[in-house]
Amino acid sequence: MANVADQLVEMLVNAGIKRIYAVTGDSLNEVNDAVRREGSIQWIHVRHEEAGAYAAGAEAQLTGNLACCAGSSGPGHVHLINGLYDAHRSEAPVIAIASTVASFEYGTEYFQETNTIKLFDDCSHYNQVATTPKQFPRMMQSAIQAALHRKGVAVVGLPGDVTSMDTEEITSSTVNYNPVPVIRPSDEDIQKLAELLNSYKKITIFCGIGAGEAHDEIVALSKRLHAPVAYSFRSKMEIQYDNPYEVGMTGLLGLPSAYHAMHQSELLVLLGTDFPYTPFMPTDCKIVQVDIKPERIGRRAKVDVGLNGDIKDTLTALLPLVKQNEDDSFVKEQMEFYGDVKKNMKIYVEDKGRKDNIHPEYIASLLDEIAATDAIFTVDTGMSCVWGSRYINATGKRKMIGSFNHGSMANAMPQAIGAALAFPNRQVVALCGDGGLSMLLGDLATITQYNLPIKIVVFNNRSLGMVKLEMQVAGLPDWQTDMHNPDFAMVAKAMGIRGITINDPDEAKHELREAFLYNGPAVINIMTDPAALAMPPKIELSQVKGMALSMTKLMLNGRTDEVVDTIRSNYKHFKDLI
Repeated sequence: MANVADQLVEMLVNAGIKRIYAVTGDSLNEVNDAVRREGSIQWIHVRHEEAGAYAAGAEAQLTGNLACCAGSSGPGHVHLINGLYDAHRSEAPVIAIASTVASFEYGTEYFQETNTIKLFDDCSHYNQVATTPKQFPRMMQSAIQAALHRKGVAVVGLPGDVTSMDTEEITSSTVNYNPVPVIRPSDEDIQKLAELLNSYKKITIFCGIGAGEAHDEIVALSKRLHAPVAYSFRSKMEIQYDNPYEVGMTGLLGLPSAYHAMHQSELLVLLGTDFPYTPFMPTDCKIVQVDIKPERIGRRAKVDVGLNGDIKDTLTALLPLVKQNEDDSFVKEQMEFYGDVKKNMKIYVEDKGRKDNIHPEYIASLLDEIAATDAIFTVDTGMSCVWGSRYINATGKRKMIGSFNHGSMANAMPQAIGAALAFPNRQVVALCGDGGLSMLLGDLATITQYNLPIKIVVFNNRSLGMVKLEMQVAGLPDWQTDMHNPDFAMVAKAMGIRGITINDPDEAKHELREAFLYNGPAVINIMTDPAALAMPPKIELSQVKGMALSMTKLMLNGRTDEVVDTIRSNYKHFKDLI
């Protein structure tokens, strides 16, 4: 007679789950054994449940399919939280199995008891506990459907004693329905939108990840309107490639060109974006927003026209009604501006830096050159995000994910685990900060255990670089941001991974190529310039002022060497701004 754990595994197999990322133990042991006996699902023994949740979230984002992670009573649940928050905010369909203390111990403050309903409530679409075998399959089916169709996390709490009970007759469907509807505005609204587009000459299109499946339609629309196309970080790999009118990103990590095109336009068209940085949105032009989730319309900008629809479906209906704009002066002006921006971006590529202070921009440009055309990149939150966003270019086949909505540290390495397992024949490159990698360093052992040929590139600036910059911009002396790091290459070797340290810019290209050719996992520890600046559009001057105030305070405290290093590393940028 099958037990509930067997039924769980059967339902996961039917839902297309290939692996479960988990640390086994106690209340989860029956599930572990059921996985072993069934044989088609892989149990990935991560060293920390947070890493497992990140890996599952990455797999779900990259495949579009369900992924699964699990945590056992109490601490295992708490460890899942950060990775599940990231998956949920990234709209990644993830099933989390939260095995709990025995059902008859509920409410007694038993050892390792947690209230999973309260704990996971803010990072899930579905969150229930099955306390009887009759409940379980209906709850599990509801969880699967919620994760798939509401796009996010579904949590099933499962007491350890219930997992060993015999199954009961299933009274609900166990088919995993995946209908794909056509969602677009009404014919009347489509006609009004076309008339609006036909009446303006200076139009800019801004795309979010919701427009990721509509690349060809967006390019066709931009050509029809002679409209420059800007995009968010999450949508860069989907929108940038083979796009003659793209002008880059805007936002905290963005480029002046995208900001300029949006603010110079008479009409801004927002497609599939919930872009959070309202200071970068124009306020003196007409704005149209199209989103599949109508509750998002107008919460980031003063929208004049809001329409509900899938971007691909909407543009398919819209394009036949849009007339060719014969005036291309606006887009030519924006493309010329973008050309100048790209020239300025090459400053720190051409100037490689010096020994132990390699310019991270140069390293990122080398990665763009060396990495495969279908590589999957994961990027840590912080300065690694900056270099990845600005210097890793789309090819139409590459993917890049990070903690773009949740903004957590330490995501890149565990996300690379999920990517490498889901796509064993593709190159996976993790762009890690030294702070981020340090947080979940133990899961390097997971990479070794499953022989995942991930290339981990550590931008080792010996500090929490983004935080350090934020403090300097605010005119505060940076304090408690410096990192006393281990030798990451030596740590990697101790974990059974090839470890390389690069501290000479003249050797960087050769050594990176060698590391990427290595048939196995590698940690590439790169000693980058700790004074490298990331200056987003329209706040460069405020950053310079903040840096000047910070440097004054450093000088008053006798820290003149740091002031000299900052000026030496960034003199060209200061010169351009002046």
